[in-house]
Amino acid sequence: MAGASSPASLRASRSGRHGKDTVRSDLFKSPTIPFVFALILSDAILVALIIAYVPYTKIDWDAYMSQVSGFLGGERDYGNLKGDTGPLVYPAGFLYVYSAVQSLTGGQVYPAQILFGVLYIVNLAIVLFIYVKTDVVPWWALSLLCLSKRIHSIFVLRLFNDCFAMTLLHASVALFLYRKWHLGMVVFSGAVSVKMNVLLYAPPLLLLLLKAMNIVGVVSALAGAALVQILVGLPFLITYPVSYITNAFDLGRVFIHFWSVNFKFVAERLFVSKEFAVCLLIVHLCLLAAFANYKWCKHEGGIIGFMRSRHFFLTLPSSLSFSDASASGIPTKEHIVTAMFVGNFIGIVCARSLHYQFYSWYFYSLPYLLWRTLFPTWLRLVLFVSIELCWNVYPSTPASSGLLMCLHLTTLMGLWFAPSDNPYQVKEDKNSQRHKKHISANLGLLKHVFSVRNVLKKKTLQAARDILVVPISTFFSLADPVSNS
Repeated sequence: MAGASSPASLRASRSGRHGKDTVRSDLFKSPTIPFVFALILSDAILVALIIAYVPYTKIDWDAYMSQVSGFLGGERDYGNLKGDTGPLVYPAGFLYVYSAVQSLTGGQVYPAQILFGVLYIVNLAIVLFIYVKTDVVPWWALSLLCLSKRIHSIFVLRLFNDCFAMTLLHASVALFLYRKWHLGMVVFSGAVSVKMNVLLYAPPLLLLLLKAMNIVGVVSALAGAALVQILVGLPFLITYPVSYITNAFDLGRVFIHFWSVNFKFVAERLFVSKEFAVCLLIVHLCLLAAFANYKWCKHEGGIIGFMRSRHFFLTLPSSLSFSDASASGIPTKEHIVTAMFVGNFIGIVCARSLHYQFYSWYFYSLPYLLWRTLFPTWLRLVLFVSIELCWNVYPSTPASSGLLMCLHLTTLMGLWFAPSDNPYQVKEDKNSQRHKKHISANLGLLKHVFSVRNVLKKKTLQAARDILVVPISTFFSLADPVSNS
């Protein structure tokens, strides 16, 4: 018949409807994706309301603009790039970023707030992407990432450079999840060039590079990161190199005790002492070594066993490959994020001073870290809310900073006693892969056979109906005297 559809088109139509129904069913069964989009939309509205109705607080913006103006005016001596809060203490990437911000906003606060609001949403989207890919935190707990009063303030009411640094850091982590180690290292180095706190992620990142690539790949990735630093600082390195290095990479700065959020309970005399800084550094290194040996490399038999298994520094690989893949195994997404977030958190616990904007250094990892522990859900929520409350006490007090330290140590203890999963994806040999392909091909053939059989069955039934049912109905209609009258 002219209006009838072919069996192929009918099957395609049914298949399309089935596909759409399957997608809707998956979304209904797992509401993570629609919930994520709802979070981004609702938080974007909240950010717009904050910008419109909450007064801006001037802290470092004028200093940033003064330092950028000096750079754009031709000054290349880092010691002469100053603002009302003091000399410039960030690497040169900071200058490029805020030069672009000044160009886009004219140095005005309100358009800069809008720009930082967009940055906030971009960063949130990247973080949610990381959480969805690792699937460690339940979907409803993702809302915790949008509930921080302090983080909203840091982004759209303070305009700190920490915002750009952490957005780039999270982007590099997202690249690492897809084994884009070389590109990820370039982005990571870009984050370091904006603010050096990103280096807290460096120890676990180096371990992950050694797990993910051969020694040639690791060296090339590190060289790419170093090249970024050289190119970013080149205008200063070729003019006043000593001034640039000593000011931009000053690791011995002593912060003001009044602004400390984590060690306000320590006497100021001890707080500013060199001995206190050295003790914290030793604790930091010991914790990193302990977690690396007993947690991150537990599957390989500790750090020594891992190094022996890879024959590092003893022999070169048979082929000088710069690939982002490793012959020994592919780290899982959960292992990558866990090592990165825990390594950074150890640095946070051992930091001599945490200022209010430093909360952005680890806030977005808190739900992930808490759900990596074996704590019950109610305790995880109590810890999260309590940490947030400590960061919203202004000015900080000995009690609030002491409580914050206890909360940090409790979380770290929970991470220590959490089970260590297999850090590598399960790799299949070639025979297993061929067997799977063979089974898949046979299943496809069987599906095709059953589809053809169903079509033939329907056609056979239709033909039988035409042969038997139509003549019989015709006979009875002729034999019926009422219909013949």
